[in-house]
Amino acid sequence: MSKLGMLTSASALTLCCASFAVAQTPWLTTAEQAAKEAELIKDASVALSKAQELSPRPEIEAAIRAVNEVAGKLAQSPAFVKLAQSAKSAPAPSIAPAPATTAAAPAASPQATPTPVASSPKSATDSLSGLMKDSKQWVSPTGDYANVRHSSLKQITTENAGKLQLAWQFSTGVLRGHEGAPLVVGDVMYLHTPFPNIVYALDLKDPDHKILWKYEPKQDPSVVPVMCCDTVNRGLAYGDGKILLAQADTTLVALDAKTGKLAWSVKNGDPAKGQTSTAAPHVFKDKVLVGIAGGEFGVRGHITAYNLSDGKLAWRGYSMGPDADTLMDPEKTTHLGKAVGKDSGISTWQGDQWQTGGGTTWGWYSYDPELNLIYYGSGNPSTWNPKQRPGDNRWSMTVWARDLDTGKAKWVYQMTPHDEWDYDGINEMILADQQIGGASRKTLVHFDRNGFGYTLDRVTGELLVAEKFDPAVNWATKVDMDKASATYGRPLVVDKYSTEKNGEDVNTQGVCPAALGVKDQQPASYDAATGLFLVPTNHVCMDYEPFRVSYTAGQPYVGATLEMFPAGRDKGETHTGNFIAWDAKTGKIVWSNKEQFSVWGGATSTDGGITFYGTLEGYLKAVDTKTGKELYKYKTPSGIIGNVITYETGGKQYVAVLSGVGGWAGIGLAAGLSKSNEGLGAVGNYASLANYTQLGGVLSVFALPNN
Repeated sequence: MSKLGMLTSASALTLCCASFAVAQTPWLTTAEQAAKEAELIKDASVALSKAQELSPRPEIEAAIRAVNEVAGKLAQSPAFVKLAQSAKSAPAPSIAPAPATTAAAPAASPQATPTPVASSPKSATDSLSGLMKDSKQWVSPTGDYANVRHSSLKQITTENAGKLQLAWQFSTGVLRGHEGAPLVVGDVMYLHTPFPNIVYALDLKDPDHKILWKYEPKQDPSVVPVMCCDTVNRGLAYGDGKILLAQADTTLVALDAKTGKLAWSVKNGDPAKGQTSTAAPHVFKDKVLVGIAGGEFGVRGHITAYNLSDGKLAWRGYSMGPDADTLMDPEKTTHLGKAVGKDSGISTWQGDQWQTGGGTTWGWYSYDPELNLIYYGSGNPSTWNPKQRPGDNRWSMTVWARDLDTGKAKWVYQMTPHDEWDYDGINEMILADQQIGGASRKTLVHFDRNGFGYTLDRVTGELLVAEKFDPAVNWATKVDMDKASATYGRPLVVDKYSTEKNGEDVNTQGVCPAALGVKDQQPASYDAATGLFLVPTNHVCMDYEPFRVSYTAGQPYVGATLEMFPAGRDKGETHTGNFIAWDAKTGKIVWSNKEQFSVWGGATSTDGGITFYGTLEGYLKAVDTKTGKELYKYKTPSGIIGNVITYETGGKQYVAVLSGVGGWAGIGLAAGLSKSNEGLGAVGNYASLANYTQLGGVLSVFALPNN
């Protein structure tokens, strides 16, 4: 027998012993028994994990599930609880990493402090769900699981919004792009910064909003050059008394919300290979979800779930690769209603190109507790030169629905097969129940970089609506909605704007939208009362010239030169942004407000009939949700690329937003770039931004006057 076979057999034998012992013992009655069982299960878990890493097999997968079930029972036993209470370092039953992925579990930081007994998933879920229902707080990066970014607060209305005043401000001490938004949990605001990713806890009860604690990680500054499109960070997450931060260097940390002390940390990637973190983590049930950035460095994208209690790896799902990596079932996972087939994450790639295939996951995530499904999008395939990577490049540019507990993919939908323009599919997935075709549907609404607004059935992945949300979009005529067609669900590409057909070293001109899309990561809001989605957008086109490039780990792997310009340039128009209201049931724009620059800040709507958003030159704006009429604006110290939130403390409603120009649109100012094609083509289009704002890093908070 081979060494691997012996290891596998030994693991299975150890598991059997552990399972038999727990099953046959008249349930554990002493702490000593519990300690012995915990050690036995730990040995089985370690051995099984090693076996699965070396040679994934169905029997090992089944064994891991069984040992995890045994460990769960043990953790809830009265004897183990007694053991945990009587000893500071109780040997917690070890949970094996989820099978079916070839990725090894990232090693926990030596500073990590595992919790002896994991908190109950149900209690953690109930606690966070309850906080989300309290409109006085803002406890998740997007407000709630569904990403609707809507608040039931209504002190500020269409009648009095014009009376808003600046209430207070706080300087973050960092001068780069400030994306994301603060959290408000109870009477404490948690605030983050771009690199070096400082976290502040501010006392909202104190009239001076004093700093309760400050966390400042020590990161290697060499991570900065491998961060695409500025050193941004999109925010924090909260759960089980912890504040979660995904640092630029891919370290995921859990901080005690009361003290700021490190509870645990884990490394999610390797910056030396181009892997970085810019997205906010998300807490769903008993897990923390975090993605990876680096598509411009050939990073193969993945989403990873860690246990909220101790930071241990639960599962990891890749965007491309064999089924064991993508966590796809060839018969049960579907794409537009059809089984994806065996190893679909490899079959549309040439050779081993999938290993540097991109599809990174740096956007926003949503969760449906009833379906137990998480939803998110994957980004561009690497390289940006489509000639170098024949095929559909699955599953880049894809909407994913995965089971939260296992990571298994239920369905996928690829929006831009064989991307030729860098139209990442990472934008938020908004979950809303809507009446479509006379029937109530559980929908998912997504505004993609490619310029199409999609409405899908989030249960099945059925495509319901796909329409342009900027009339300037010209790279495709439409998305084929004919289910009988061979191209069903695919965009019908216009040859004139195909960088693939025009070829390498040819400048394809006048492509709309530009690579930064009709909308990038800046999140939209959904107002159920009006049925409208309130969407911050870009109105920008580009010239795109691909060229051949070779892959070297940790080095840029782009392969294209871009120039961006206003979409209406040929008509003499200069504005590069719109703020729109969208009907996702019909795929139509209800109203649209022109903005001088791209609207790069996230929107929030309220029951007061108001929608708030920020502009790139620095205005916080309040508009009537129904009509778009502007009711209020205030110029903050720097350009706004952050997301607006609203909360209540001391009986008063407040509106808060970070200002600090940067991000892709503001990279010229943030990084001191001047050539028009620098910043992946964005610098020239936004050169005039310097006439209206400068670098900053300030939280601005607004309220109605006391009288």
